[in-house]
Amino acid sequence: MSKSFLLVLVAPMVGLVLLAGCGTMGGPSPSIRRPPAAELPTRPEPVFEKPAQVSSPAGSAMPAQEGVKPGAVPLTWLKPAVWEQLPGWREDDLAAAWPALLQSCAGLRANPAWMGVCQAALALPTQPDPETARNFFEQSFQPWQSLQADGSPEGLVTGYYEPLLRGSRQSGGKYRYPVYAAPGDLLVVDLAALYPELRGLRLRGRLQGNRVVPYWSREEIEAGAAPTRGRELVWVDDPVELFFLQIQGSGRVQLDNGQVMRVGYADQNGHPYRSIGKWLVDNGELTLDKASMQGIKDWAQRHPERLPALLNGNPSYVFFRELNNAADGPLGALGVPLTPERSIAVDPRAIPLGAPVWLATTRPNSSQVLNRLMLAQDTGGAIRGNVRADFFWGFGDEAGKQAGAMKQKGRMWVLLPRGYPVNGPNGGAEKAGSR
Repeated sequence: MSKSFLLVLVAPMVGLVLLAGCGTMGGPSPSIRRPPAAELPTRPEPVFEKPAQVSSPAGSAMPAQEGVKPGAVPLTWLKPAVWEQLPGWREDDLAAAWPALLQSCAGLRANPAWMGVCQAALALPTQPDPETARNFFEQSFQPWQSLQADGSPEGLVTGYYEPLLRGSRQSGGKYRYPVYAAPGDLLVVDLAALYPELRGLRLRGRLQGNRVVPYWSREEIEAGAAPTRGRELVWVDDPVELFFLQIQGSGRVQLDNGQVMRVGYADQNGHPYRSIGKWLVDNGELTLDKASMQGIKDWAQRHPERLPALLNGNPSYVFFRELNNAADGPLGALGVPLTPERSIAVDPRAIPLGAPVWLATTRPNSSQVLNRLMLAQDTGGAIRGNVRADFFWGFGDEAGKQAGAMKQKGRMWVLLPRGYPVNGPNGGAEKAGSR
C-alpha cells in the first residue's frame, strides 16, 4: 500500500479528496493546478540546521499575502498594550525602520485596513527624523502583545540571511551542481475550495495515471526521476552550499563571467523537512553545540564520501527562479524586498504580513539586549507560533555568521492601525486603539 502524503497532513478530515480517480464527493472539489512561473510563494524551509527547530508538515507552505481582511481571523492571542510596556521603545531609532515600512505599504496597497496609515506615511518625508517617525507610530498604531497558546509571552527568535554561491550558466568542470526551476509536472493542490478552514494550505504532488501522488523526494530528484532536464538556472560548485541555499530560500550566485545573478524560492517538492544537523547529532557525528551550519560544512569536508547520504536524509527539495538583480534585497512572502536587520519572517496566521512588530530579544549567542522595530515581511516552514520570528540579517558571510548563531528567546508586540478590528479575549470585536 503506497504512502499518501495527504493522510500525513490532514487525515482523517480530508481523507481521499485528492485522489483524482475517486468518485465525486459532495461540495466543491479542491483545486489542482501547476504553479505559474510568476507566482511568489513563501520560503518553506527552516532557516538553519538547528535540531530544536520544528519542521513544516509534509507538503505544506505558508499562505502568501492576499490582503488581510480586518476582523476575518479572531486574533484572540493578542493582548492590548501601551507603549511604555515595549522594552526599549524610546531608545530605538524608528526612522531606521522607515524604508522597511514603506516596503510593507507597497505590499499592502490593496488592503483597506492599511490604506489610511500608509497614505499618512507616504505624506511624510521619505526619511523622517527619529522624533517624527516615533510620533507617527504612536499616533497611527496600537500595540498588541502576542502571547503563546498557554498565555506565555516568550518564544523563539532565529536568524537567516542571503548567501553568495559561485557558479556558471554552463555546466562543466567544478560547476556540476544544478539549481533547478520548478519542473512542469509539479502540481499544487489547494484544499481551501473544499475546506475553507484550510485556507492557505497547499500540498504538492504529481499525476500518476488518474491519481495525485507525492512528488519525487530529494534522493529521487537527484537520481533523475523528475523531469528537470532543461530546467537548470545555473550550476554551482558546492553541493553543501546549494543545500543551504535551499534552506535560506534565496541567494546570489557569482558567475564565472563576473556577473552576479539572484535567485529566489519558486516552489518545493512537498516532502517534510528533516534536519541533517539532528541526523548528525543522533548518530553521534556531532555534539548539539556543533550542529550549526558551519559545523555541518566542516563535517562534510571531512566526510565527502558520506555527503550524498547525509543530504538525502532531508527529502525536502526547493526549486528556484531567477530574480531581478537590481532589487534592493531578496523578496519575502509579502512580495517586497527584505531590509537587513529590519525584516522578520513570522507565522502569518498569528501576525498579519506587512505589520510593524516590536521585537524584544538578545543578540546572537549573547545576553546583549536587541530591542528593535521590525516589519513582518516573510514566512517560513519552521516559523510557527504566535511568538516566533526569523530575523533577516542581510547578505554575505558576516550576516551568515550572525544568522547561524541566533537562537534566542524573545517577545513580540504587533502594531496594528488604530481602528483595526481585533477579536477581544471575551469573544467580542474590539477596535485597536479604542481604549
